[in-house]
Amino acid sequence: MPSSQPPKLHKALADLGLGSRRRIEQWIAAGRVSVNGVPAHLGQRLGCEDVVALDGRKISRQRPDISRVLVLNKPQGVVCTRQDPEGRPTIFDSLPPLRSGRWIAVGRLDLQTSGLLVLANDGELVNRMMHPSTGLDREYAVRVDGRLDDELLGRLVKGVVIDGQRHAFSDVRYYDGGGRNHWYHAVLMDGKNHAVRKLFEQVGHPVSRLKRVRYGPVVLPSTLRRGRYAELNGRDLKTLYALLHLRPTLPRRSPHKETKESLLMPYPKLPLAVEGPRR
Repeated sequence: MPSSQPPKLHKALADLGLGSRRRIEQWIAAGRVSVNGVPAHLGQRLGCEDVVALDGRKISRQRPDISRVLVLNKPQGVVCTRQDPEGRPTIFDSLPPLRSGRWIAVGRLDLQTSGLLVLANDGELVNRMMHPSTGLDREYAVRVDGRLDDELLGRLVKGVVIDGQRHAFSDVRYYDGGGRNHWYHAVLMDGKNHAVRKLFEQVGHPVSRLKRVRYGPVVLPSTLRRGRYAELNGRDLKTLYALLHLRPTLPRRSPHKETKESLLMPYPKLPLAVEGPRR
């Protein structure tokens, strides 16, 4: 039977998309989080009427009234932070406004990596997609210098130790190319920092272009121009949420412009994630 206890503070804030549970625990330990004006403590549980603040700013705990998910084709040179001290464009500059809450990115892409970014207004969905226990893979289109032979491709799948950590593709296949530029499609089971670039560099074929084309079942449509976004329709939302053992909030008639084409591909059923179903 589900527990009647209120959720722990770090989980409740993670479900709002403020950060990972580990990061929020660090904020609590550092005294950055308060509950009802009193510094929070690790393991603290959060009641419905409690007022939470981060660095003195009140945090809204309201769930989205309508579940929304975007697919963005991120260009190179655009950062994934909300504000950039160097004044560079960010992915949030051109997103549609929300009546409440905010857009939360499912992971990040570095400055020189382009392609698929998934954004949602539901922190629980975002955390479920990013959590390692969920088992969503990521697929990249990779342009490298030179063509790899079968032995090197085998090494990339078997695994390479880089800086004391083992990195490996779950799949890597040749796509197209000529001369010095050759394209591969590579699949990772996690989003380790710069893992794609490091793997190819380790076998002597540095990456000259990197583009993410899929995140789990969500694919980047070939018709979506750089810098533009498309919104999942109601059918796709139901499919994505069901895959992750969650339930979306859907209106009878969507007031937003959704894409008619599906932005999802068929995907294997996933085991119940560590956090369990939404109560």
